[in-house]
Amino acid sequence: MGLFDKLKKGLSKTRETFFGGIKTLFAGKKLDDEVLEELEEILIMSDMGMETVEKILDDLKSEYKKQEPDDPLLLLRDIMVSNLESEGFNANPQQNPYIIFVVGVNGSGKTTTIAKLSKKYISEGKKVAIAAADTFRAAAIEQIKHWGEKIGATVIAHEHGSDAAAVVFDTLKHAKSKGKEIVIVDTAGRLHNKSHLMEELKKIKRVIEKETDGPHETLLVLDGTTGQNGVQQAKAFKDSVDITGVVVTKLDGTAKGGIAFSINNQLNIPIKMIGVGEKEDDLQMFDPKSYVNALLGVEDDG
Repeated sequence: MGLFDKLKKGLSKTRETFFGGIKTLFAGKKLDDEVLEELEEILIMSDMGMETVEKILDDLKSEYKKQEPDDPLLLLRDIMVSNLESEGFNANPQQNPYIIFVVGVNGSGKTTTIAKLSKKYISEGKKVAIAAADTFRAAAIEQIKHWGEKIGATVIAHEHGSDAAAVVFDTLKHAKSKGKEIVIVDTAGRLHNKSHLMEELKKIKRVIEKETDGPHETLLVLDGTTGQNGVQQAKAFKDSVDITGVVVTKLDGTAKGGIAFSINNQLNIPIKMIGVGEKEDDLQMFDPKSYVNALLGVEDDG
């Protein structure tokens, strides 16, 4: 199964619930007020965010008048794509070590994302070290150690309750001495103690900056099933740490695939990767056109 087919399969829930209705709605019809009203309802229900929906509809009406296309679905597709930003993920970094700082709330799929990303780099022949800097939860340390053993990544961990910044310091020291090309930093995600957590993240970032020229990528992992709540959580991280990109996970488990637009437009941060399943290759680099094609059920034309 190719990447687009996997993406299409992973997004089947949201396509069948919301976006698939657009294809039916547009079939053999002109874009009159009734069709636009129904389209607006579908987009709002998909968790796209009111501001984004209004922008897409305004652009659609304007371009439809200018172009009078035979297939308004493809016009909508192009407008939706233009409302998604992706800078791409640096899959072949030149820095050594290349440091990826990963943040997100507990349960967002952060640890699994780190494991999948590590496996990707290891499969390309790179040596990976993971900093187990979520020292608040003993289970988090054990989970990342388990993943490390399974995929062949070195995990540097201290005891439960120890200083997270010290774990990162030791990981960087290890990476430099052992020639590890990639360092991925796991962090705590306890938003109920937000101010303490944010201070801890800032401290970790300072350690990375002092010891290296990183972090080179700061990824926010966001659970795609949490809808607008996820966007609010993300704002808290954005205010404290410079987020360079978002990874949206569990998109196979939600009917509301519009969340990607909401994140992008409300937070003004590019989406870099999406998770559309449990398997390791279900973490995909984000391509706006393929994503929208999979949502609408339009064949991917490259």
